[in-house]
Parts: sequence; structure tokens; C-alpha cells
Amino acid sequence: MEANRQNWDAEDYARNSSAQLEWATELMAKLALKGDEAILDIGCGDGKITAELARHLPRGMVVGIDASPAMVSTSRTRFPPEKNPNLRFRQMDAARLELPEEFDIAFSTSVLHWVRDHRAVLQGVRRCLRPGGRILLQMGGRGNAEEMFSVVHDVIRSPSWHDAFVGFESPWHFYGVEDYQTWLPKCGFTPVRIELIPKDMRHDGRAQLKGWMRTTWFPYTDRIPIERREMFEDEAVEKYLRVYPVDEQGRTHMKMVRLEVEAVVT
Repeated sequence: MEANRQNWDAEDYARNSSAQLEWATELMAKLALKGDEAILDIGCGDGKITAELARHLPRGMVVGIDASPAMVSTSRTRFPPEKNPNLRFRQMDAARLELPEEFDIAFSTSVLHWVRDHRAVLQGVRRCLRPGGRILLQMGGRGNAEEMFSVVHDVIRSPSWHDAFVGFESPWHFYGVEDYQTWLPKCGFTPVRIELIPKDMRHDGRAQLKGWMRTTWFPYTDRIPIERREMFEDEAVEKYLRVYPVDEQGRTHMKMVRLEVEAVVT
């Protein structure tokens, strides 16, 4: 991943990632674990999902990797090895995996849309999976958060923000079913299921929506002087909520699309 993608505030992310946690929990259930597997968690973030996987593996183990030093440090602090003997964390780029052939499953949720070269990811995963290994991946897919992107791009085109975004390229890469239908066989996998799944991302009000934006849209806000970043976030959130207001319970909603990929080693 590019350098700016490592600029995570792990504590702030932990407070504002309830949707990612919900989707990860749903995805974990699809693993149907026996309890003795070795799992690679690609993009472990603050470690809570990786630790939950470890709790389901009394005879197995999990290695969580992340490109962010802050995320890895937070994970190691929260889940120290002396209390979690079947759990390890390593700083590593998902597109440059250097791990032994020791895993039964490669798992990833809400991460790989940050990576441009998914073929490199799949090739690295294939090298570290044992015969009979499998993958279960979920990421932002084609069409993800289109309404928020439309709002944010309207904001950055305004005279107040335009100069900060000259030459800017989005760090996210939202692929579709046809992409993985091509990549999987070329990287040594037999597809089991590839689908785009619509999701409703909910937040408990404006403040939590702004917190989500603050913690995940930093490739945008990092281009703005620190003293003006909150102003940019407020403008984007207010513009979004004028078009897509909160519901009767005060919750915000955003249409998301997840690309879910399940495959086995060929």
C-alpha cells in the first residue's frame, strides 16, 4: 500500500468502525471453523477481528498483518502474546506477502479496496496457503458509497477546496465480479463464489458519521491544512445529510457495496 494509507489513528478508528465490525462478524460465520485451522488475517486493523478469530481456534492460530505501524502496535498492546498464545501480529504490505506455506485460510474484510494490485495479493496468498487452502475475502466493490463520493467530489470542486485537490487520485479501488473471475484462475485458485452484496452502513447520528469520515477519508483530509480539516468534514457531512437525512431513530444511512470472494487452491 502507498505510504499515506498507513496514516491511521488506530484508537479513533476503533471508536468509529461499528459497521466494519458487524460485517466482519457476519463474514467470520461463513468460515464454519473446526477450531484447528491456521488463518492469515489480511488487514488486521486494530486487532479485534483477529482476536475474535483466535478465540474460535483453540487448536489453531491466527496471524494478523497490516501495513500500518500504528494499527500493528495497537493490536499487539491490546492482545499481548502472553495472554493470546495463538495470536500474532506483523507489519506487512498485503501486495508483498512474505510468509511461509503454513496457512489453511486467508481471510480479509474491509481492507483490499485500499490495494490497487489484487493479482499481487492473490499470488502472495497462494504461496502461503497449504494444499487444500481457501480464501474468504470481503472488500468495497464496484458502486461502493457512490452517494458519498458524489457529495465529497462536489465539495472538493468548490473554490474553497479546489486548489488542495489538484492532481489528487482516490486511493480506493472498487472491483467487480468479472475482475476476480479473471484473476483467480490465473493465480492458482478455483472460484467458489464471487458476488457484489449491497449493504446499509448505519451510524448513530451526525457525530458518528463524521467520525467515520475522519478516520477513513484521511487521504482526502491530509491534503488540507490541519486547522481547516474539521471544516471540510463538517461541510461534506452536512451536504450529505441534506440529501440523505437521518431516520426517525436519528441514524444516518449510506448505501455500500461489498465484493465477497470465496475460492479454493486449485
